[in-house]
Amino acid sequence: MSHKKSKTLRTRLCDLLGIKYPIILAGMGGVCGPTLVAAVSNAGGLGVLGAAGLNPIQLHDWIKKTRKLTNKPFGVDLLIPHLDLPPISGKFSLSDLRAFLPAEQLAFVDNLKSEIGIPDVEIPPIEVESELLSGAKKLIDVVVEERVPILATGLGNPEYAVPQAHAKGVKVIGLVGNVRNACRLAEAGVDVIVAQGYESGGHTGRIGTLPLIPQVVDAVRPLPVVAAGGVGDGRGLVASLALGACGVWAGTVFLLAHEACIDSPIDWIFNVGVDPYGLEQWEIDNWKDKIIAATEEDTRVTRIYTGKTARLINNRLIETWEKGEGKTLPMPLQSLLISEVALGLRKAKMRDYISGFGGQIAGMLKERKTAKQIIDEMVDGAIEILRHRIPAEVVAED
Repeated sequence: MSHKKSKTLRTRLCDLLGIKYPIILAGMGGVCGPTLVAAVSNAGGLGVLGAAGLNPIQLHDWIKKTRKLTNKPFGVDLLIPHLDLPPISGKFSLSDLRAFLPAEQLAFVDNLKSEIGIPDVEIPPIEVESELLSGAKKLIDVVVEERVPILATGLGNPEYAVPQAHAKGVKVIGLVGNVRNACRLAEAGVDVIVAQGYESGGHTGRIGTLPLIPQVVDAVRPLPVVAAGGVGDGRGLVASLALGACGVWAGTVFLLAHEACIDSPIDWIFNVGVDPYGLEQWEIDNWKDKIIAATEEDTRVTRIYTGKTARLINNRLIETWEKGEGKTLPMPLQSLLISEVALGLRKAKMRDYISGFGGQIAGMLKERKTAKQIIDEMVDGAIEILRHRIPAEVVAED
Protein backbone atom coordinates (compact mmCIF):
# COMPACT_ATOMS: atom_id res chain seq x y z
CA MET A 1 0.00 0.00 0.00
CA SER A 2 1.39 3.40 -0.97
CA HIS A 3 1.16 6.34 1.38
CA LYS A 4 1.00 9.93 0.25
CA LYS A 5 4.03 11.84 1.51
CA SER A 6 3.20 14.57 4.04
CA LYS A 7 3.84 18.12 2.85
CA THR A 8 6.59 20.08 4.57
CA LEU A 9 6.66 23.85 4.89
CA ARG A 10 8.41 24.69 8.10
CA THR A 11 10.07 27.72 9.64
CA ARG A 12 11.28 28.52 13.14
CA LEU A 13 7.80 29.91 13.88
CA CYS A 14 6.46 26.36 13.61
CA ASP A 15 8.96 25.12 16.18
CA LEU A 16 8.25 28.04 18.52
CA LEU A 17 4.44 27.67 18.45
CA GLY A 18 4.19 23.92 17.91
CA ILE A 19 2.37 24.17 14.56
CA LYS A 20 2.85 22.43 11.21
CA TYR A 21 2.70 25.42 8.87
CA PRO A 22 3.75 29.06 9.43
CA ILE A 23 0.22 30.43 9.06
CA ILE A 24 -1.65 32.23 11.84
CA LEU A 25 -5.34 33.12 11.76
CA ALA A 26 -5.80 36.80 12.61
CA GLY A 27 -7.97 36.86 15.73
CA MET A 28 -10.90 38.80 14.30
CA GLY A 29 -13.64 39.69 16.79
CA GLY A 30 -17.03 38.26 15.85
CA VAL A 31 -15.44 36.07 13.16
CA CYS A 32 -12.96 33.76 14.85
CA GLY A 33 -14.99 31.57 17.18
CA PRO A 34 -14.10 28.05 18.33
CA THR A 35 -15.26 26.38 15.11
CA LEU A 36 -13.01 28.41 12.80
CA VAL A 37 -10.10 28.42 15.25
CA ALA A 38 -10.19 24.65 15.66
CA ALA A 39 -10.47 24.16 11.89
CA VAL A 40 -7.35 26.27 11.26
CA SER A 41 -5.37 24.56 14.02
CA ASN A 42 -6.45 21.10 12.84
CA ALA A 43 -5.32 22.02 9.31
CA GLY A 44 -1.81 22.82 10.57
CA GLY A 45 -1.94 26.55 11.22
CA LEU A 46 -2.49 28.45 14.45
CA GLY A 47 -6.12 29.34 15.11
CA VAL A 48 -6.67 32.44 17.24
CA LEU A 49 -9.93 33.27 19.02
CA GLY A 50 -11.21 36.82 18.45
CA ALA A 51 -12.04 37.65 22.06
CA ALA A 52 -12.72 41.39 21.69
CA GLY A 53 -16.07 42.04 23.32
CA LEU A 54 -16.27 38.78 25.26
CA ASN A 55 -16.64 38.83 29.01
CA PRO A 56 -14.59 36.42 31.17
CA ILE A 57 -17.38 33.82 31.39
CA GLN A 58 -17.83 33.80 27.60
CA LEU A 59 -14.08 33.52 27.06
CA HIS A 60 -13.87 30.55 29.43
CA ASP A 61 -16.68 28.89 27.46
CA TRP A 62 -15.03 29.55 24.09
CA ILE A 63 -11.70 28.17 25.29
CA LYS A 64 -13.38 25.00 26.57
CA LYS A 65 -15.32 24.57 23.30
CA THR A 66 -12.15 25.05 21.25
CA ARG A 67 -10.38 22.38 23.27
CA LYS A 68 -13.21 19.96 22.57
CA LEU A 69 -12.72 20.55 18.83
CA THR A 70 -8.92 20.38 18.64
CA ASN A 71 -5.92 19.13 20.59
CA LYS A 72 -3.63 21.43 18.63
CA PRO A 73 -2.19 24.75 19.85
CA PHE A 74 -4.38 27.84 19.53
CA GLY A 75 -4.40 31.40 20.81
CA VAL A 76 -6.61 34.22 22.05
CA ASP A 77 -6.54 37.73 20.60
CA LEU A 78 -7.47 40.75 22.76
CA LEU A 79 -7.65 44.50 22.19
CA ILE A 80 -6.00 46.67 24.84
CA PRO A 81 -6.05 50.17 23.34
CA HIS A 82 -5.07 53.29 25.24
CA LEU A 83 -8.33 55.05 26.06
CA ASP A 84 -9.22 58.38 27.62
CA LEU A 85 -12.77 58.17 28.94
CA PRO A 86 -14.89 60.26 31.27
CA PRO A 87 -15.16 58.88 34.83
CA ILE A 88 -18.43 56.97 34.43
CA SER A 89 -19.46 53.57 35.65
CA GLY A 90 -22.77 51.76 35.97
CA LYS A 91 -25.79 50.88 33.82
CA PHE A 92 -26.94 53.57 31.37
CA SER A 93 -29.50 53.92 28.60
CA LEU A 94 -28.28 55.20 25.27
CA SER A 95 -29.96 58.55 25.93
CA ASP A 96 -28.03 58.76 29.22
CA LEU A 97 -24.74 58.09 27.43
CA ARG A 98 -25.45 60.73 24.80
CA ALA A 99 -24.80 63.28 27.53
CA PHE A 100 -21.10 62.33 27.41
CA LEU A 101 -20.84 62.99 23.66
CA PRO A 102 -20.20 66.40 22.05
CA ALA A 103 -23.32 68.20 20.82
CA GLU A 104 -21.78 68.86 17.39
CA GLN A 105 -21.23 65.17 16.67
CA LEU A 106 -24.67 64.23 18.02
CA ALA A 107 -26.32 66.77 15.73
CA PHE A 108 -24.36 65.43 12.76
CA VAL A 109 -25.50 61.86 13.47
CA ASP A 110 -29.13 62.91 13.94
CA ASN A 111 -29.04 64.76 10.60
CA LEU A 112 -27.41 61.74 8.96
CA LYS A 113 -30.16 59.43 10.21
CA SER A 114 -32.78 61.81 8.83
CA GLU A 115 -31.01 62.21 5.49
CA ILE A 116 -30.61 58.46 4.90
CA GLY A 117 -33.93 57.47 6.42
CA ILE A 118 -32.54 55.28 9.18
CA PRO A 119 -35.23 54.05 11.58
CA ASP A 120 -34.99 54.56 15.34
CA VAL A 121 -34.01 51.56 17.44
CA GLU A 122 -34.44 50.67 21.08
CA ILE A 123 -31.18 49.74 22.74
CA PRO A 124 -31.19 48.04 26.16
CA PRO A 125 -29.31 49.75 29.00
CA ILE A 126 -25.57 49.30 28.68
CA GLU A 127 -23.16 48.36 31.46
CA VAL A 128 -20.37 50.93 31.38
CA GLU A 129 -16.93 50.63 32.91
CA SER A 130 -14.74 53.67 32.35
CA GLU A 131 -11.54 51.78 33.18
CA LEU A 132 -11.63 49.53 30.14
CA LEU A 133 -8.10 48.34 30.73
CA SER A 134 -9.34 46.45 33.80
CA GLY A 135 -11.68 44.53 31.49
CA ALA A 136 -8.76 43.52 29.30
CA LYS A 137 -6.81 42.46 32.38
CA LYS A 138 -9.66 40.19 33.44
CA LEU A 139 -9.58 38.50 30.03
CA ILE A 140 -5.81 38.13 30.21
CA ASP A 141 -6.28 36.46 33.59
CA VAL A 142 -8.58 33.95 31.91
CA VAL A 143 -6.05 33.20 29.15
CA VAL A 144 -3.30 32.66 31.70
CA GLU A 145 -5.49 30.68 34.08
CA GLU A 146 -6.57 28.39 31.23
CA ARG A 147 -2.94 28.17 30.05
CA VAL A 148 -3.89 28.90 26.46
CA PRO A 149 -0.60 28.51 24.52
CA ILE A 150 -0.71 31.95 22.87
CA LEU A 151 -1.89 35.41 23.96
CA ALA A 152 -2.08 37.87 21.05
CA THR A 153 -2.85 41.58 21.21
CA GLY A 154 -4.22 42.92 17.94
CA LEU A 155 -4.31 46.44 19.35
CA GLY A 156 -2.27 47.94 22.18
CA ASN A 157 0.89 47.21 24.13
CA PRO A 158 0.82 43.95 26.14
CA GLU A 159 3.90 44.88 28.20
CA TYR A 160 2.20 44.60 31.58
CA ALA A 161 0.90 41.10 30.72
CA VAL A 162 4.18 39.56 29.52
CA PRO A 163 5.60 38.50 32.93
CA GLN A 164 2.25 37.05 34.01
CA ALA A 165 1.91 35.11 30.75
CA HIS A 166 5.48 33.83 30.70
CA ALA A 167 5.18 32.64 34.30
CA LYS A 168 2.52 30.16 33.12
CA GLY A 169 4.23 29.19 29.87
CA VAL A 170 2.00 31.36 27.68
CA LYS A 171 3.73 32.99 24.72
CA VAL A 172 2.82 36.56 23.73
CA ILE A 173 2.32 37.92 20.20
CA GLY A 174 2.09 41.68 19.66
CA LEU A 175 0.90 43.44 16.52
CA VAL A 176 2.49 46.68 15.23
CA GLY A 177 2.30 48.96 12.24
CA ASN A 178 5.68 50.69 12.45
CA VAL A 179 9.28 50.16 13.56
CA ARG A 180 8.97 52.34 16.67
CA ASN A 181 6.25 50.19 18.19
CA ALA A 182 8.04 47.01 17.12
CA CYS A 183 11.06 48.09 19.16
CA ARG A 184 8.81 48.95 22.08
CA LEU A 185 7.23 45.50 22.06
CA ALA A 186 10.62 43.82 21.67
CA GLU A 187 11.83 45.61 24.78
CA ALA A 188 8.64 44.51 26.56
CA GLY A 189 9.65 40.88 26.01
CA VAL A 190 7.01 39.60 23.57
CA ASP A 191 7.84 36.33 21.84
CA VAL A 192 6.65 37.19 18.32
CA ILE A 193 5.94 40.47 16.54
CA VAL A 194 3.32 40.73 13.81
CA ALA A 195 4.17 43.58 11.45
CA GLN A 196 0.95 44.62 9.73
CA GLY A 197 0.94 46.61 6.52
CA TYR A 198 -1.52 49.24 5.37
CA GLU A 199 -3.15 46.78 2.93
CA SER A 200 -4.76 44.77 5.70
CA GLY A 201 -8.41 44.73 6.69
CA GLY A 202 -9.55 45.93 10.10
CA HIS A 203 -7.49 48.33 12.20
CA THR A 204 -4.46 49.31 10.20
CA GLY A 205 -1.59 51.78 10.02
CA ARG A 206 0.07 53.89 7.35
CA ILE A 207 2.97 51.79 6.01
CA GLY A 208 2.72 49.18 3.27
CA THR A 209 3.67 45.57 3.93
CA LEU A 210 6.55 45.47 1.42
CA PRO A 211 8.60 48.25 3.07
CA LEU A 212 7.46 47.53 6.62
CA ILE A 213 8.46 43.88 7.05
CA PRO A 214 12.22 44.11 6.32
CA GLN A 215 12.56 47.26 8.44
CA VAL A 216 10.89 45.58 11.41
CA VAL A 217 12.94 42.40 10.87
CA ASP A 218 16.16 44.42 10.91
CA ALA A 219 15.10 46.43 13.95
CA VAL A 220 14.14 43.54 16.25
CA ARG A 221 16.40 40.71 15.05
CA PRO A 222 16.61 37.91 16.21
CA LEU A 223 13.00 38.15 17.44
CA PRO A 224 10.61 36.29 15.09
CA VAL A 225 8.55 38.58 12.85
CA VAL A 226 5.29 37.55 11.18
CA ALA A 227 3.94 39.42 8.15
CA ALA A 228 0.36 40.70 7.89
CA GLY A 229 -1.44 42.70 5.24
CA GLY A 230 -2.06 41.58 1.67
CA VAL A 231 -1.45 37.87 2.25
CA GLY A 232 -4.06 35.55 0.79
CA ASP A 233 -2.24 32.73 -0.99
CA GLY A 234 1.08 30.94 -1.41
CA ARG A 235 2.58 33.87 -3.31
CA GLY A 236 2.00 36.20 -0.38
CA LEU A 237 3.42 33.63 2.02
CA VAL A 238 6.61 33.18 -0.03
CA ALA A 239 6.98 36.93 -0.48
CA SER A 240 6.72 37.37 3.29
CA LEU A 241 9.43 34.76 3.86
CA ALA A 242 11.64 36.51 1.30
CA LEU A 243 11.24 39.77 3.23
CA GLY A 244 12.58 38.10 6.35
CA ALA A 245 9.35 37.12 8.09
CA CYS A 246 9.02 33.58 9.43
CA GLY A 247 5.28 33.29 8.84
CA VAL A 248 2.06 35.12 8.06
CA TRP A 249 -0.94 36.46 9.98
CA ALA A 250 -3.95 36.23 7.64
CA GLY A 251 -7.42 37.67 8.12
CA THR A 252 -9.45 38.63 5.06
CA VAL A 253 -8.91 35.30 3.28
CA PHE A 254 -10.40 33.48 6.29
CA LEU A 255 -13.49 35.70 6.32
CA LEU A 256 -14.65 33.54 3.41
CA ALA A 257 -14.13 30.30 5.32
CA HIS A 258 -17.34 28.32 5.81
CA GLU A 259 -16.47 28.13 9.51
CA ALA A 260 -16.20 31.91 9.97
CA CYS A 261 -18.90 33.75 11.97
CA ILE A 262 -20.91 30.63 12.76
CA ASP A 263 -20.47 30.35 16.53
CA SER A 264 -23.08 31.75 18.89
CA PRO A 265 -23.31 35.53 18.49
CA ILE A 266 -21.61 37.48 21.22
CA ASP A 267 -23.14 40.43 22.97
CA TRP A 268 -20.44 42.97 22.19
CA ILE A 269 -20.91 45.92 24.51
CA PHE A 270 -17.19 46.79 24.69
CA ASN A 271 -18.33 48.32 27.95
CA VAL A 272 -19.39 51.61 26.35
CA GLY A 273 -20.53 50.69 22.87
CA VAL A 274 -23.08 48.55 21.11
CA ASP A 275 -22.28 45.33 19.30
CA PRO A 276 -21.24 45.70 15.64
CA TYR A 277 -21.14 41.92 15.53
CA GLY A 278 -23.71 39.46 16.90
CA LEU A 279 -24.54 39.09 13.22
CA GLU A 280 -27.61 37.55 11.66
CA GLN A 281 -27.11 35.19 8.73
CA TRP A 282 -28.13 37.78 6.11
CA GLU A 283 -25.43 40.12 7.45
CA ILE A 284 -22.79 37.40 7.28
CA ASP A 285 -23.81 36.59 3.70
CA ASN A 286 -23.84 40.30 2.82
CA TRP A 287 -20.30 40.69 4.20
CA LYS A 288 -18.91 37.65 2.40
CA ASP A 289 -20.70 38.44 -0.86
CA LYS A 290 -19.27 41.96 -0.86
CA ILE A 291 -15.75 40.62 -0.38
CA ILE A 292 -16.22 38.24 -3.31
CA ALA A 293 -17.64 41.03 -5.50
CA ALA A 294 -14.96 43.55 -4.52
CA THR A 295 -12.02 44.63 -6.63
CA GLU A 296 -8.68 45.72 -5.22
CA GLU A 297 -10.03 49.29 -5.17
CA ASP A 298 -13.24 48.61 -3.25
CA THR A 299 -11.89 48.94 0.27
CA ARG A 300 -11.64 52.13 2.28
CA VAL A 301 -9.86 53.27 5.44
CA THR A 302 -12.09 55.14 7.87
CA ARG A 303 -12.43 56.07 11.55
CA ILE A 304 -16.22 56.20 11.61
CA TYR A 305 -16.83 52.80 13.20
CA THR A 306 -14.31 52.64 16.05
CA GLY A 307 -12.46 55.96 16.19
CA LYS A 308 -9.26 54.31 14.91
CA THR A 309 -8.26 53.87 11.30
CA ALA A 310 -9.75 50.66 9.95
CA ARG A 311 -10.09 49.24 6.43
CA LEU A 312 -13.51 47.99 5.36
CA ILE A 313 -15.27 47.05 2.17
CA ASN A 314 -16.58 50.42 1.01
CA ASN A 315 -20.27 51.23 1.55
CA ARG A 316 -22.66 54.15 1.21
CA LEU A 317 -22.53 55.00 4.92
CA ILE A 318 -18.79 55.65 4.76
CA GLU A 319 -19.25 57.76 1.63
CA THR A 320 -22.15 59.75 3.11
CA TRP A 321 -20.40 60.34 6.44
CA GLU A 322 -17.17 61.53 4.86
CA LYS A 323 -18.96 63.62 2.24
CA GLY A 324 -20.65 65.41 5.14
CA GLU A 325 -17.24 65.88 6.77
CA GLY A 326 -18.39 64.32 10.02
CA LYS A 327 -15.81 64.42 12.80
CA THR A 328 -14.95 61.27 14.71
CA LEU A 329 -14.31 60.70 18.41
CA PRO A 330 -11.60 58.62 20.14
CA MET A 331 -12.09 54.91 20.65
CA PRO A 332 -14.51 53.70 22.02
CA LEU A 333 -16.68 56.84 22.09
CA GLN A 334 -16.99 56.73 18.31
CA SER A 335 -18.55 53.25 18.53
CA LEU A 336 -21.11 54.71 20.92
CA LEU A 337 -21.75 57.70 18.65
CA ILE A 338 -22.47 55.55 15.62
CA SER A 339 -24.33 52.78 17.44
CA GLU A 340 -27.83 54.09 16.68
CA VAL A 341 -26.92 54.50 13.02
CA ALA A 342 -25.40 51.03 12.73
CA LEU A 343 -28.25 49.25 14.49
CA GLY A 344 -30.88 51.22 12.58
CA LEU A 345 -29.30 50.20 9.29
CA ARG A 346 -29.30 46.58 10.38
CA LYS A 347 -32.93 46.78 11.50
CA ALA A 348 -33.92 48.09 8.06
CA LYS A 349 -31.55 45.67 6.25
CA MET A 350 -30.08 48.55 4.23
CA ARG A 351 -27.38 46.40 2.63
CA ASP A 352 -25.80 49.16 0.55
CA TYR A 353 -24.94 50.99 3.76
CA ILE A 354 -23.54 47.94 5.55
CA SER A 355 -20.26 46.07 5.11
CA GLY A 356 -17.51 44.61 7.25
CA PHE A 357 -13.75 44.71 7.51
CA GLY A 358 -11.77 43.61 4.48
CA GLY A 359 -8.26 44.02 3.08
CA GLN A 360 -7.06 44.96 -0.39
CA ILE A 361 -6.65 41.28 -1.29
CA ALA A 362 -10.45 41.13 -1.55
CA GLY A 363 -9.98 41.54 -5.30
CA MET A 364 -8.33 38.11 -5.54
CA LEU A 365 -10.87 36.23 -3.39
CA LYS A 366 -13.68 34.76 -5.48
CA GLU A 367 -15.29 31.92 -3.55
CA ARG A 368 -16.07 30.54 -0.13
CA LYS A 369 -13.96 27.61 1.05
CA THR A 370 -13.29 25.55 4.14
CA ALA A 371 -10.48 26.66 6.43
CA LYS A 372 -8.58 23.50 5.50
CA GLN A 373 -8.86 24.32 1.78
CA ILE A 374 -7.48 27.80 2.44
CA ILE A 375 -4.53 26.43 4.42
CA ASP A 376 -3.81 23.61 1.96
CA GLU A 377 -3.93 25.89 -1.08
CA MET A 378 -1.66 28.44 0.58
CA VAL A 379 0.85 25.75 1.53
CA ASP A 380 0.68 24.00 -1.87
CA GLY A 381 1.16 27.32 -3.65
CA ALA A 382 4.18 28.21 -1.52
CA ILE A 383 5.79 24.79 -2.04
CA GLU A 384 5.24 25.01 -5.80
CA ILE A 385 6.97 28.39 -5.92
CA LEU A 386 9.88 27.42 -3.68
CA ARG A 387 10.56 23.98 -5.17
CA HIS A 388 9.68 24.44 -8.83
CA ARG A 389 8.81 27.89 -10.14
CA ILE A 390 11.74 29.87 -8.74
CA PRO A 391 14.37 27.24 -9.63
CA ALA A 392 12.90 27.02 -13.13
CA GLU A 393 12.61 30.75 -13.74
CA VAL A 394 15.48 32.27 -11.77
CA VAL A 395 19.19 31.62 -12.20
CA ALA A 396 21.20 32.58 -9.15
CA GLU A 397 24.96 31.97 -8.90
CA ASP A 398 27.78 33.29 -6.74
